Amino acid sequence: MADRKPVLFLQSEFNEFQGQLSPDSRWMAYTSDESGLREVYVRPFPSGDGKWKISTAGGEQSRWRGDGKELFYTAADGKMTAVQVKTAPGSKSSFDWGVPVPLFDSHIVPAGSIGGVSSQYDVTADGKRFLVVTSGAGASSPPLTVVVNWIAGLKK
Repeated sequence: MADRKPVLFLQSEFNEFQGQLSPDSRWMAYTSDESGLREVYVRPFPSGDGKWKISTAGGEQSRWRGDGKELFYTAADGKMTAVQVKTAPGSKSSFDWGVPVPLFDSHIVPAGSIGGVSSQYDVTADGKRFLVVTSGAGASSPPLTVVVNWIAGLKK
């Protein structure tokens, strides 16, 4: 393990962030503003040679399904979106992706509004369930009541 050294993956004049390695560690999904919008891109890892824009009208916060056959991201309109992915190993690795499919309104808290947290959702390995930090806007839930020292109240 001592022979491992950090390597530069990507350097540009744009903002690239929220990198996510695929489950097989051969692909890096990330967000970049190089198009003028935040968009989701994928590059081979660790070489970084070649890139593919996955989102079509803005997107960020990409996450891989556990088997690497699907990539999820939040679109600019707030929809959780899924894209089917096909990869092939070899000396010339290939990457192919499908059409982005909106899944549901994510109601994700706007970026930067929860103390710099950049990951506001996660997805199960099978891609069927999501855990999402939501804004709660428009939600009508009853207030939460916390009773302190409740054992003392039982004795009365």
